[in-house]
Amino acid sequence: MKILSISTSSNICSAAILEDTTLIKEISIDDANTHSVKLMPIINDLLKTTNLSIFDIDLFACDKGPGSFTGIRIGISTIKAFCDVTSQPNIGISSLEALAYSYNFEGLICTLIDAKNDNVYYSLFEHKNGIYTQIGEFLAENIHNITEILKICNKPVFFVGNGSMIYKDVLKSSLNQNAIIKTNPLYTNLSAYSVGKAAFDDFSHNKFCPMTPLYLKKSNAERELEEKNKC
Repeated sequence: MKILSISTSSNICSAAILEDTTLIKEISIDDANTHSVKLMPIINDLLKTTNLSIFDIDLFACDKGPGSFTGIRIGISTIKAFCDVTSQPNIGISSLEALAYSYNFEGLICTLIDAKNDNVYYSLFEHKNGIYTQIGEFLAENIHNITEILKICNKPVFFVGNGSMIYKDVLKSSLNQNAIIKTNPLYTNLSAYSVGKAAFDDFSHNKFCPMTPLYLKKSNAERELEEKNKC
């Protein structure tokens, strides 16, 4: 199965083509301000260098958040357009789920995306015998509340996502040796490759997550409008 996956919910804009879970090619650009301009050229370059067309793709996937509201909308609309043309299936993958697939750590994997002001987007997964199982829900929560949740587990936890680096000191001071944190960008940055791997697993298990945005919290514009209306 050939998969075209993209990631646009963070500063990194990337696209990848996989054969099942094997990466064929991935292209990434780290510039949040150019997703609307760079995404299609990246995909075109990707297809050209692999000698493929969108009609050779069996499954389309993209991360649907949480993350950049604008980036999420760009990614989802692009994938939906491809599916309209090819009539092939698509799967929306949470950015938090995609991060869990960035490393093959056996045990608990905590995915953290910075949401500013000591807040994070959070989810917990268990990776065992090649199977990723989500524990609990996707949350937007204060980092200190998250550490209290993880203390109860009393097990080593591998942290991935940019939140793991930003709140590294908080995690270490609270969980001590149970907090496993790597500085390698492979474990902190979102990638289309990880989105594709998660999509293949979900598709294989007949888990078709809808291609709808997962925001977890309201945008700044929505919050400002609510405050204005209150006044």
